[in-house]
Amino acid sequence: MTRAHLPGILAMATIVVASNILVQYLFGNWLTWGAFTYPFAFLVTDIMNRVYGAGPARTVVLVGFIVGVLCSMIGTQIVGEFGPLVTFRIAMGSGLAFLTAQLLDVGIFAALRRGVWWKAPLVSTLIGSTVDTAIFFSVAFSASLAFIEPGNDVSWAGEALPILGLGPVAPLWVSLAIADWAVKLTLALIALAPFRWITARMGTRA
Repeated sequence: MTRAHLPGILAMATIVVASNILVQYLFGNWLTWGAFTYPFAFLVTDIMNRVYGAGPARTVVLVGFIVGVLCSMIGTQIVGEFGPLVTFRIAMGSGLAFLTAQLLDVGIFAALRRGVWWKAPLVSTLIGSTVDTAIFFSVAFSASLAFIEPGNDVSWAGEALPILGLGPVAPLWVSLAIADWAVKLTLALIALAPFRWITARMGTRA
């Protein structure tokens, strides 16, 4: 890690902290405000990968993971109306999803980096975001994984409702996951513009 990597590290840490705070605030029926900040973690990882290479990108991911763990530890100590703001399942799902998806993003980006400029960031982010959503929501809320934290009642997430209020009936957490995934995919496309602009200004050093 060098001083040149510091902006990326600070950006990742800021996004993780902001997302952990904003996830407490609802946006409509299916989302939280954190859904709109967290996807930019992939943008930071991809910029670091393009400019400095996979090694520094993994360092930034590790910093983000550590910051996320610290946020989760703090959240478990803050008791809200329905108990701790962060349960063990949420903390486990969040950490596992972040680390797996971000490292997958780094690997896919590195494999595609010599193609057209948009292919590596778009494909790596789309796949990473999909894996991130699948891991987090299933670990945190799926009834089949209740053994992870038997004392944590997440039955509310298993309430059978039409998907996004329109589709076939499924557990509530499926609608939450689909809405979150849709935001990630949308922002993956939007993020191509700042990715192109920032990397063009910084140049490639790896």
